[in-house]
Amino acid sequence: MTTSPPPPGQTPELLRRLLRAKDRMDAASHEDWPVERLAQVSHVSQAHFARSFKEAFGVPPHRYLLTRRIERAKTLLRDTDLSITDIAFQTGWASLGTFGRIFKDITGQSPGALRERERSAASQLGLVPACFLSAAQRPDLTIAVLEKRRRTATDTNGVRNTTKENRR
Repeated sequence: MTTSPPPPGQTPELLRRLLRAKDRMDAASHEDWPVERLAQVSHVSQAHFARSFKEAFGVPPHRYLLTRRIERAKTLLRDTDLSITDIAFQTGWASLGTFGRIFKDITGQSPGALRERERSAASQLGLVPACFLSAAQRPDLTIAVLEKRRRTATDTNGVRNTTKENRR
């Protein structure tokens, strides 16, 4: 078995520090994790942390955190009877509207529609290990949410839609 070398400029020590911050985000994705706080956890500067995190994991820290929050929200929607409002606040969103908008931007459907679809499909997926389901259902955030929204508006209309709603 061969291991790939770390990205240029990233020592094993730096990667351990970045993993420490990533693990903290995983454990408490409902909390606010500004770059300043993550950099403190990693004991590096803010700029170095943001640049190194993206280089090491392929996405910026904020986008990674959004992915974790959406994953957790999808699990709660599927496995609990909590209200969508409770799920939004438990997964770290300060606003139900922001949660719903970003959730739909990332997953392609509203939280309520996803809950309905997931519950109807749950009986068919009972034999698949949860770790495989989680990996298969992970949101794809290789591009920024706003960029994804812009691309969708362009694809839908054939031309770029520059209304106030699409510029947010």
